[in-house]
Amino acid sequence: MQISGNVAVVTGGASGLGGASAEMLAAGGAKVAIFDVNAEAGEAKARELGGAFFKVDVSDEASVIAGLDAAAERLGAARILVNCAGIGPAARTVGRDNVPAGIGLFSTVIKVNLIGTYNMITQFAARAAALEPIADERGVIINTASVAAFDGQIGQSAYSASKGGIVGMTLPIARDLASLGIRVATIAPGIFRTPLLASLPDEVQDSLGKQVPFPSRLGDPSEFADLVRTVATNQYLNGEVIRLDGAIRMAPR
Repeated sequence: MQISGNVAVVTGGASGLGGASAEMLAAGGAKVAIFDVNAEAGEAKARELGGAFFKVDVSDEASVIAGLDAAAERLGAARILVNCAGIGPAARTVGRDNVPAGIGLFSTVIKVNLIGTYNMITQFAARAAALEPIADERGVIINTASVAAFDGQIGQSAYSASKGGIVGMTLPIARDLASLGIRVATIAPGIFRTPLLASLPDEVQDSLGKQVPFPSRLGDPSEFADLVRTVATNQYLNGEVIRLDGAIRMAPR
């Protein structure tokens, strides 16, 4: 999929991996729609990139429909979707004094990360399917999982389940959408220098970086964005999950 001249939707695009992806797409000539729940940061990022911000809760179907409709009206029909919106609170399955975690936090994480990703995919794909193909392709969808899908740490049961679900649905959705000329792939990043990690003390960041075999440092969001570019532009890349992690395999804690 050619980036220049096309419309791209980036969820969680106000900052972090989504923000870096939005920057890369805008630099490549795309018209970028940023979907985020953080209006202040989202509007600032949109101004910076010459794009447009839409306050969208990916876990809410009506919000996604309204956001995609508004983005299409303002920028045109989208052919690129990058799903980066997500949350990652942690909780042990059984806490102190043998108190069960319950389903509240688990349900919330699944709703935002997994159902939210699926919600965006279905609504985007239905719209892309109605477009005229460009070189046999109507659209491309790039999801964000995590290495936690494969080696989740203590307290990450909800997060790992949500990201594992994204990994598991990548191939069947790619098969579902193949006849429509829409590709689907997923990136599973390791430890990246996102705003959350950047808020930690330098010594903690250095310690985390040293756990990565090579290069022994935190990933830079621009490196994630580079892979988004590759997936978007390489038409033969479909149905795949790609780890981007410097060869790390996470320890239990």
